[in-house]
Amino acid sequence: MSGSHTPPGSDSPAPADVVGRKTALRDQLLTSRGRIEVARLGELARSLTQVVVDIPDVRRAETVAVYVSIGSEPGTGLLLDELISAGKRVLLPCLQPDNDLDWAEYDGALVRAPRGLLEPDGERLGVSAIARADVVLVPGLAVDSRGYRMGRGGGSYDRVLARVPAEALTCVLLYPWEVGVPVPVEAHDRAVGAAASAEGMRRFD
Repeated sequence: MSGSHTPPGSDSPAPADVVGRKTALRDQLLTSRGRIEVARLGELARSLTQVVVDIPDVRRAETVAVYVSIGSEPGTGLLLDELISAGKRVLLPCLQPDNDLDWAEYDGALVRAPRGLLEPDGERLGVSAIARADVVLVPGLAVDSRGYRMGRGGGSYDRVLARVPAEALTCVLLYPWEVGVPVPVEAHDRAVGAAASAEGMRRFD
């Protein structure tokens, strides 16, 4: 599977406890990330970068959408450099007030944005620009065995994934222990086609 899909029974309301279980799992995952030592973060980022640039879909891609990692997220700084060095057109997200994501092309320069984020300062291309990406690399906190990811709760990337063509590869970037975690699923959640970590890539059926 390359693009995203919605969960079975997506027309039905989620059980009342799903939101609570998501919150508890999210807190647990964020706490675990906060305990990773700085040196280890660097090691994992370097390994993740190598895994991602070796993905055949990435090697073939003309346009790759990715994001600028912050805090204890799996590091994407080196990955951005490698994608640019490989001649890829790189799109980065620009957070809008309603939590939707606009996109801009990355030229090596970033500016500070609200909520502690870093964004390119170039022309905004619109929310639909993501539909022109060959590979879409997304953040997350965990992914289950079917490709349903745990995000931070803002819904930004569920909207993004709904705009990605089926033929594009969608891949969440995680730490190895965050792949295959049971994730509570709501009707609006969208799955990804793959997960990449420092230990390799896993595609979902």
